[in-house]
Amino acid sequence: MKIEQLIKMANQIGDFFAAMPDRDEGLDGVASHIEKFWEPRMRTALLNFLDTHPNGAAPGIGLNELTLAAVSKYRDRLLPRKVA
Repeated sequence: MKIEQLIKMANQIGDFFAAMPDRDEGLDGVASHIEKFWEPRMRTALLNFLDTHPNGAAPGIGLNELTLAAVSKYRDRLLPRKVA
């Protein structure tokens, strides 16, 4: 999946949780959704994008503020777990 599509999907999740009255609840909601419903390759691609673009933006694409904050705050939670 292209990073542009992943960022669009991540931003849609962020837009949904932006309506939460409590910001921390919204941040956790974004991270929880990505953790539960995105396959490891998708999460890895998003985290790799942030490694290259810490501000969450590249020419023509970018994470919205809530999504960037959620993925940055809960990065460790979003890392795919290694299978023994």
